[in-house]
Amino acid sequence: MNGILPLYKERGMTSNDCVFKCRRIFKMKKIGHSGTLDPGVDGVLPICLGNATKVVNYLMDSGKVYTGEITLGFATATEDLEGKIIARQKIVQPFSEIAIENAMKELTGEMIQIPPLYSAIKVKGRRLYEYARAGDPVERPKRKIRVDYFKQVKKTVYDSEKNLQRIYFEVGCGKGTYIRTLAVDLGKKLGVPAVMSELTRLASGGFTISEAISLTDLEKAAGEGTLSRFLVDSDHALQNFPHYELKSQEWEIVKNGGFLEENKLKKLFGKAPQIVLIYGKKVRCIYKLNTEKKRYQPEQMIDLSEGE
Repeated sequence: MNGILPLYKERGMTSNDCVFKCRRIFKMKKIGHSGTLDPGVDGVLPICLGNATKVVNYLMDSGKVYTGEITLGFATATEDLEGKIIARQKIVQPFSEIAIENAMKELTGEMIQIPPLYSAIKVKGRRLYEYARAGDPVERPKRKIRVDYFKQVKKTVYDSEKNLQRIYFEVGCGKGTYIRTLAVDLGKKLGVPAVMSELTRLASGGFTISEAISLTDLEKAAGEGTLSRFLVDSDHALQNFPHYELKSQEWEIVKNGGFLEENKLKKLFGKAPQIVLIYGKKVRCIYKLNTEKKRYQPEQMIDLSEGE
């Protein structure tokens, strides 16, 4: 079975938990997810099965949309509610809507972000959270991220008893963006400690939360023998690339990893950096342009099986 499953991940589960459960439900091992969601976060988690695992990176390149809550007045070691509180500051005078909006605008566009210490990014073969738990020093790598928009979705709420302020937001961003860190950075812009107190992923890999399927529904479909109806073709991840239908003689070249001359495709696609190649109504592979050698060559082989 091949395809992409827009799964709804519940809170309290890791992304790997979801993969393990899907392997049991679909009774197959070749399954992977595209973009980790922390245990305390729910929402869209695209799962790739079979040959679709070869397009995971292309799914991850697509934008993501999140909604959630940021609390001003304290900060934690993990930048969410799972961690130990490391800073407090009473919010005596609540921030205005305009002040919050202006700070959010300053956190849009391309920027450099330092990921959380409690994250799965590897440095010298170890995950950052392993350094954190062991108390070992480590320099976190700086990463270029893109935030398309960062806005409030309803009025901020001030808790005068606890001297806290809550901000309700939506953010559209590129891959690799840590929303926890964005929440902390918003607090820094406002001059107070902050924490991401709630988060839901609304969209990922071109799927929205309304399209996502729960594990409960998958279990039911497995019993009915209708699991395949939830799968989307691998080409969903490649829809923004130009597509080319191979002729029989070209397929003979491509299935053996051969090259296609740039001149043959230039009239159709100009100098497109990547082209999806189709044969027998199947997405077969992705070829990339080698400008120096003026040819298209394999970037990712997907399905080399014979027949339609």
